[in-house]
Amino acid sequence: MKKNDWKTDSEYLNCVKDLLDSPEVQKLNDYTQHHHSTRLKHCIYVSYESYKIAKKMNLDYRATARGGLLHDLFYYDWRTTKFDVGTHAFMHPRVALRNAKRITNLTNKEEDIILKHMWGLTLARPKYKESVIVSLVDDYAAVNEFMFPLEKIVKKRLNSKKNDKR
Repeated sequence: MKKNDWKTDSEYLNCVKDLLDSPEVQKLNDYTQHHHSTRLKHCIYVSYESYKIAKKMNLDYRATARGGLLHDLFYYDWRTTKFDVGTHAFMHPRVALRNAKRITNLTNKEEDIILKHMWGLTLARPKYKESVIVSLVDDYAAVNEFMFPLEKIVKKRLNSKKNDKR
């Protein structure tokens, strides 16, 4: 995805504009996600890429976009906040779902997308294809957001060592 493609996609924006305009979603910009991104950027990426896949597959792209945007709607640092009843991977989809229900009415599919996006790390199996798409795009995004900046650092150091040998 080019950095801001989603900003010029009017059909995508029609699906999520009300959510993007909400202070609850904008507040995600205050939280780091995967060390090198913000939670808002991450959620937009997952939402938009999932939306495009669902649209190509003739699936419910609106629910996919909305569920993808809300999948990590929580306001704590998962590295420091611990739960008595489960891990972050198990708990944060439930927290995100509760928070999402506070700002909008959700369809059953949107609820499933939010609740099951950690499929693989949790045993909560998705009920819909749209939920699987968001879960897989979220996994890809997490790896990419974490690894890409590290890759740049490693390449820079390798280039520096090559130059030192010359």
